[in-house]
Amino acid sequence: MKVGFVGIGAMGHAMAQRLLDGGHDLVIWNRTRSRADDLVARGAILADTPADVARQVRIVFSMMFDDASTEQAVFGAEGIALSLARGAIHVCCATLSLAQARRLRDGHAGREQIYVGATVLGRPPAAAAGELFVITAGEDEALKRVHPLLECFGARIFDAGRDPVQATLVKLSLNFMIYSTIEQMAEVFALNEKAGIDPHTIFAIMTNTFYTAPVHRNYGKLMVAHEYDHPGAPPVTLGLKDMKMFLDAGGEYDVPLPYASVVRDRLLSAISAGDANRDFVVLMERARQDSGLK
Repeated sequence: MKVGFVGIGAMGHAMAQRLLDGGHDLVIWNRTRSRADDLVARGAILADTPADVARQVRIVFSMMFDDASTEQAVFGAEGIALSLARGAIHVCCATLSLAQARRLRDGHAGREQIYVGATVLGRPPAAAAGELFVITAGEDEALKRVHPLLECFGARIFDAGRDPVQATLVKLSLNFMIYSTIEQMAEVFALNEKAGIDPHTIFAIMTNTFYTAPVHRNYGKLMVAHEYDHPGAPPVTLGLKDMKMFLDAGGEYDVPLPYASVVRDRLLSAISAGDANRDFVVLMERARQDSGLK
C-alpha cells in the first residue's frame, strides 16, 4: 500500500521505518529534510510539503510535536487537508489537547475527509521494534482500513471508541500515569538513598516483586543510572505539555486532578533548575535535591 507520513522526528522516524519494513510504499515530509535521508535511501519519496504527501495517498499519518505544529501541518497553507481526497484518511498519532483533536475531527469532516485518532504508548526504541501500544478511535470502516498499517509498529491495538477525540483523552490519561509513577519512584529512591540503601537495590527488589510493569522496569532503570541525556530522550518540556493538557481536560469535565498538579509543579521545578531538554526521568533529581542529596 502507498502511505503518507508527515513528521519524521524520533518517534515518527521509527514508525515510518516499520511501515517500510512492512513492504509499504512511503511518501514522507519533515521540516528538517535531512532527518529523512536514510528513509529516502530505502525508497521513500520525500515530498516538499504535507499537501504534496496527501495528494499522492489515501492514508496519511502524522506525528508532529504539539498542537501548533499539527495545526500547521494539517490546516496550514500547504497542509494535509488542502489536498487530501474525499473519503481519504488522516491518522494522527501525536499527543494533542482535546481542543486540537476536535479541530482535526471537525475540520476533516467539513471537507468530507476522515480523521482517525491513533495515539501510541512507548518510546522510539519500542516503535523501532514494532512494540508500541496503539489506542485508536474513529469510524469502524476507517479503523479496519488502517489496522494492518498500525500492526507494523504496534504490538497491541486498543479501540477506545467511535469519536477520535477519545483516543486523545486516553493517551493524556495514561501519560499522567507514567509521570506520576516516575514521581513515586523518585521519592522512594531518594528516601532509601538518604537512609543508605543503594537505589539499584530498591530497583532490583521493586521490579522482581509486585512492580514488574514496563513503566517501572524501563523508567526505573534510567532513573537509578541517572541516564538523563541519551539520544532521542523525551524532554521535560514534553511532559509539561502533556500535564497541562491533562489538567485542561479535567477542567472541561469538572473532574479534580490534584495529583496531576503535583506532577506539573515537579516538571516546572525541573525546568527552573535548567533541565528542560533532559529526559523527563530527571524528576529523580528534584526528589534527591529536596532530600538534601547531592
